[in-house]
Amino acid sequence: MDPASTHPDTPPAAGSTPAEQPTGPRRGRRRGELSVATIARLAGVSKPTVSKVLNGRSGVALDTRRRIEALVREQGYQRPGSVAPTAGLEVVFYQLESHLAIEILRGVEEVARANELSVGFTEAQGRTNPGRSWAEQLLGRRPVGVIAVYSAFTPEQHAQLAASAIPLVALDPIGEPAHPTPSVGATNWNGGITATRHLLDLGHRRIAVISGPVEMLGARARLEGCRAAMDSVGVRLDDDLVRSGRFYYEDGQRLGRELLDRPDRPTAVICGNDLQALGVYTAAWQLGLRIPDDLSVVGFDDIDNARWCCPPLTTVRQPLAEMASTAAAMVLKMAAGGSLSQHRVEIGTTLVVRGSTAAPSTQR
Repeated sequence: MDPASTHPDTPPAAGSTPAEQPTGPRRGRRRGELSVATIARLAGVSKPTVSKVLNGRSGVALDTRRRIEALVREQGYQRPGSVAPTAGLEVVFYQLESHLAIEILRGVEEVARANELSVGFTEAQGRTNPGRSWAEQLLGRRPVGVIAVYSAFTPEQHAQLAASAIPLVALDPIGEPAHPTPSVGATNWNGGITATRHLLDLGHRRIAVISGPVEMLGARARLEGCRAAMDSVGVRLDDDLVRSGRFYYEDGQRLGRELLDRPDRPTAVICGNDLQALGVYTAAWQLGLRIPDDLSVVGFDDIDNARWCCPPLTTVRQPLAEMASTAAAMVLKMAAGGSLSQHRVEIGTTLVVRGSTAAPSTQR
């Protein structure tokens, strides 16, 4: 038994028997529902120890915590809504990137403000204490709901939130969650088609693609959209002109240089996001190529830098604020006990034509 379970000042566990529950408007447990006492008995610990794990509190040995978490997942435990949440929404970023975070927080704040709620945020990567994950720390704050950016949640972490009756929606511009979590995304495949058709209409046929990581479904969808658009006009996407990298400026520069520093270089490059496109700008400058005179470039996202670079970048806009407000509205509906009409919502992308694309020089 975990030593921390014997603390006398530990509050009663949620889901204990009616005799142990204080009076008040708390929902009783229906016949057949799993209780904290059952989890405690199966784990060989006390009910307060299970309660600590469910609430993300410290004072539980790591092996004991893992045993309880495994039982919670295996048994499908979900506690009744008996603990009052804090009056706020939590946004969890896998990696806090300012070029996306501001728009996402703006969309969540719009919904939160209308419902008199606060907004908090955290970065999942590297945010751990010994023996406690960031998800457990989040549980201790008891938000009304959680919006997870980039599907950072593992199935285990999702099970922790589900067991604690905290609604979760994934906001994922670059993919879909691998677990049954309601999610909001963008029309990535259609965005790839739109970007490619724009270049085809300008007369480009030798088009290169720098994709995001292929294991991300959204990145793959953008690439396949490019391929489908070219197939539709009888032009094959040359696999020798396809590269895959992280959604970073450095990868765009490195892969862009590979594509442009060759005798049969492409006349246009479609990038998985705007940061990669800005890296291609640098690679073109290093090789003495002018945009759009010698090379057309298209990005994806429409971050602020896309308007500020020279020439301004043609890109596919993701409506990040609208995606975030949609996710926030879904979370609040779930928190109120409502059911969602759709578990996967995709918001439309839009091509924004600026100065980085033009007809290939051979056609001028």
